[in-house]
Amino acid sequence: MSVVQEQPASTPHPRGAVAVEVEQVSRVFAGRSGDVHALQGVDLTVAAGEFVSLIGPSGCGKSTLLRLVADLDEPTAGTVRVFGRSAREARLARDYGIAFQQAGLLPWRTVRANVELPLALSGTGRAGRRERADELLALVGLSDFADHHPDQLSGGMQQRVAIARALAVSPSLLLMDEPFGALDEMTREHLQAQLLRICAETRAAVVFVTHSIPEAVFLSDRVVVMSPRPGRIREVVPVTLDRSGAATPAVGPTDDAGDDLRNDAAFVASVAAVREALHGGSATGRGVDVR
Repeated sequence: MSVVQEQPASTPHPRGAVAVEVEQVSRVFAGRSGDVHALQGVDLTVAAGEFVSLIGPSGCGKSTLLRLVADLDEPTAGTVRVFGRSAREARLARDYGIAFQQAGLLPWRTVRANVELPLALSGTGRAGRRERADELLALVGLSDFADHHPDQLSGGMQQRVAIARALAVSPSLLLMDEPFGALDEMTREHLQAQLLRICAETRAAVVFVTHSIPEAVFLSDRVVVMSPRPGRIREVVPVTLDRSGAATPAVGPTDDAGDDLRNDAAFVASVAAVREALHGGSATGRGVDVR
């Protein structure tokens, strides 16, 4: 993704604003054996400050939809707007940050220098870059590792650096494509709690792609359930949980800040509701983690 230099950083948007608006979006890919209809007639609205997860079977178009919002691809039909702008205008204005399943850190740069990179590309001065990077590393609990290199960090720590980098220019929206998918369960649950804390502090909206039903419920205000290809929105499941305890600062990967929430009856009921929407009551489904 290209970055235009000397653009001002994203400014906060009112919490009642619309962060993402997808209207009748379809995406068709041409293939040797015929067209592949990845998405068809998708409508979705995400409010500023809202956490929305996309879940569905493998190949249902979750990541394709995220890429359309990020202006990494273009819809075949329909429109995508981010805070009232086209996806391209929002990218150039740096209204969003992106984190993928692989952290994608530059191995020759220190942790601090990786976080500083978007700021350097946008023309922020050296002192400003360092101050912002140190602030973000404190936010993700990695201040003591600022001068380390990525190969000196665990996978979970690298993902926290990637999240800090995505937040560098203070975006009003985070786009996250299975950022914890390759991590062990203990680290994954720890980072879920950390992400809740970060979102509470930054008030950024989040669109989050996952294959895990419990992860989607733990994090989200709404879970968007998608159908098999061609991807459509099958159902939107609202989630109402008290996450205040889960979002408190954690000591380490063994911290049980989210355990009470995951054992709560409302959490269990929401997991069951999403599973029902996905599988019609069946606890099995291709490419979806129902644990």
